[in-house]
Amino acid sequence: MFSPKHPKLEVLIGPDTTIKGELTSKGTVKIDGRFEGNLAADCIIIGEGGAVLGDVTAKTLIVGGKLTGNVRASENVEIQPKGELCGDIVTTRLSMAEGGQFDGRSSMQKNIEIEFKPAET
Repeated sequence: MFSPKHPKLEVLIGPDTTIKGELTSKGTVKIDGRFEGNLAADCIIIGEGGAVLGDVTAKTLIVGGKLTGNVRASENVEIQPKGELCGDIVTTRLSMAEGGQFDGRSSMQKNIEIEFKPAET
């Protein structure tokens, strides 16, 4: 899972954790709990038990749990067999496994520039 394609794990939100707010990371963020708010990272992985309510900006997004919000991904969006995504997607590549659910609109664009906005202090 963690290779040059997926940067090192920077943030892990465990299964019994709920976080509300905004999160920006240059590495990989894995969510097995619940996150409410906007999320930006190089790679975002939502585990089967994970849930995100908010907009997501990433290079790569892997949805194994539930995501309700809009997505901008410069490289890839993958919806796994138990993944559910409700929202609009803008990406260069979209893949959905059998059993995965997607409710929204998708827009495929050749080159997407993703700009990470650092969290304001």
